[in-house]
Amino acid sequence: MGKIIAVANQKGGVGKTTTSINLSASLAAARRRVLLVDLDPQANATSGLGFFLDEGEPDIYRVLTRQVQVDAALRATDLATLHLLPACPHLAALEVELVEHMEFGERALQLREILAPLRERFDFILIDCPPSLGLLTLNALTAADSVLIPVQTEYFAMEGLGRLMNTIGRVRESANPALEYEGVLLCMTDDRTVLSRQVSEEIRGHLESRVFETTIPRNIRLSESPSHGKPVLIYSVASKGAQAYLQLADELIRLNQSQAGKRED
Repeated sequence: MGKIIAVANQKGGVGKTTTSINLSASLAAARRRVLLVDLDPQANATSGLGFFLDEGEPDIYRVLTRQVQVDAALRATDLATLHLLPACPHLAALEVELVEHMEFGERALQLREILAPLRERFDFILIDCPPSLGLLTLNALTAADSVLIPVQTEYFAMEGLGRLMNTIGRVRESANPALEYEGVLLCMTDDRTVLSRQVSEEIRGHLESRVFETTIPRNIRLSESPSHGKPVLIYSVASKGAQAYLQLADELIRLNQSQAGKRED
């Protein structure tokens, strides 16, 4: 049974899509079957894997609005075990359509219903959420087993993190009581600066074991790879960014194996 992980943060520019693309690719490189779901109308995860959809091509919007079946929208990638469920800008209209045509409870369940049958086919399903706390993100949090939160080590990091955790708490109380924290990921770290070190220490001090040991450094290859439509491990596998995401994938796999063993005990 595959695990669904929402990669979420309502703040933009914190490394959310970069993490979605490169963690998915790194898990695939570790021979896991992975599906990356692009739920952001900006469709950066889609273009970051080299896909640019023409008008009318099957995508997550057309799947959610029941115009096509999910299999028609899945795309194979350069990595044999990584597939993409792509997005396009039309996805921005979905929140309005959900409000107009459905009861509140139904609005939050659309993605869960679509992803449920895919759990048998993938080990991990990662959802790249939009940088907001609207209905699309609510759908992701309702569908997910856990939330991975990328956080940039900057001055207002804790403030944004607190708002997202409040939202996760509300989702737990209503739509998805089983929702867990996969972990907080420190991104764009730079140990040469005092601020980056201080913010990292503050976040670890507050959240302790919820923070991944792995951190993602600022790295030019990570910034360049989306413009080439490739995850960084294909674009520049020896780079610090690629190695950090490979390490993160290994940590995530180990944590999930450990948790599975505890449940069996």
